[in-house]
Amino acid sequence: MESAQNLRVAVIGAGPVGLAAAAHLLERGLEPLIFEAGTSPGAAIEQWRHIRLFSPWRFNTDAAAERLLEATGWEAPRPTALPYGGELIDNYLTPLAALPQIASRLQTGARVTAVTRQGMDKTHIKGRDTTPFTVRVEHADGETRDHTVAAVIDASGTWSTRNPLGTSGLPAIGEHTAADRISAPLPDVTGRDRAAFAGRRVLVVGAGHSAANTLINLADLAKDEPDTRILWAVRGDSAAKVYGGGDLDGLPARGQLGGRVRRLVEAGKIELHTSFGISSLKSLDSGVTVGAVDGLTIEADVLVPCTGFRPDLDILRELRLNLDPAVEAPTELGPLIDPEFHSCGTVPPHGAKLLAHADKDFYIVGMKSYGRAPTFLLATGYEQVRSVAAALAGDQESADTVHLELPDTGVCSTDTGTSCDVPAATSAAVGAAPAEAGCCAAPEPVLVRFPTGLAHGRSGTSNA
Repeated sequence: MESAQNLRVAVIGAGPVGLAAAAHLLERGLEPLIFEAGTSPGAAIEQWRHIRLFSPWRFNTDAAAERLLEATGWEAPRPTALPYGGELIDNYLTPLAALPQIASRLQTGARVTAVTRQGMDKTHIKGRDTTPFTVRVEHADGETRDHTVAAVIDASGTWSTRNPLGTSGLPAIGEHTAADRISAPLPDVTGRDRAAFAGRRVLVVGAGHSAANTLINLADLAKDEPDTRILWAVRGDSAAKVYGGGDLDGLPARGQLGGRVRRLVEAGKIELHTSFGISSLKSLDSGVTVGAVDGLTIEADVLVPCTGFRPDLDILRELRLNLDPAVEAPTELGPLIDPEFHSCGTVPPHGAKLLAHADKDFYIVGMKSYGRAPTFLLATGYEQVRSVAAALAGDQESADTVHLELPDTGVCSTDTGTSCDVPAATSAAVGAAPAEAGCCAAPEPVLVRFPTGLAHGRSGTSNA
């Protein structure tokens, strides 16, 4: 940033990682300019405020953000408590965003539509590294304006771009025309969205913790609305991934969740369909017919897509990105987080060096930095932005020395697009040299019921 010291650093997204980035930039004497597409900080989390995280508070707050808050008398929540998404917003993000240091630099209702180099498309190279960035933003007042900045930190997440319901990474045939039959990924079925599910045939698609939460909430709804029929489709040949370790699980809350889903299936409250890869959706007046690759069909009124997320890279088309061809994460990070071989217990600490792209002073952080990999930790994002802020401030030694508390269990995956399951942890540190890919960089995970840690990820399960 030596060529543009008087320009600000654009931070895209005012979720937990975006606001943490702003806090670290402020501590480094840099000026953040935060763009949030939603009407308030944590707008994506607001969509699933009714969901409780598996990770306790101590893993869900950032150190620099805490220092800003504590100066105003803010009291941290009990570190071992498990917050709901709404509590993460109300007790942490909202007071953080309201601080004068943050509020004066935060613009809500500001959707970034493009990032480029000032006066250059991606084909131009001369003077590129010393040319400021242009961030084009659609503002709440209806105007589109260009902002000139010295650096860009993209912490916009992946919530707005869910994976399709179909197989092979493509939407099922008819998925777009059946959009009115498809809900949000984590609907509040017993509260805000109750009317859309009560007394209806609901098909939940997916084998992650979003699916488990939705299935349990639907079962609670069915107690009051007995005509509600709960259907569940997974691509794999079993639902063991969701059931988890039960009483042996390293995270009691997660074990209880999986055990309850299992009991609901065994009791006939949930109708489970395994090896069900969706090929087509056909809308009818009476509902939607969901066709599988093998020709089987399911009739439903509404579908809940718990299929995970992927990054929206359209706004970055004029930048020179280094992306892994498989998971669409930064090139050096991709092999370390590929879900075919890794879970969050086997990802080594990483910072600015692994997150760098061909366009100098541009970084993707947070959930979006993991591309299509689903095993992201909020703690990982906080360490990412600490390192990035140090790099932008010219403190390369601090940027290259990264620390991360890693989980002791290998059963850790999520598809809510925020935080992975975080139990008690041990610390690991990596110096200036990048960590090598593989499991030697992380503590040995404790295998719970079935292995999802160590160097195998999805390759350790069948039909995942």
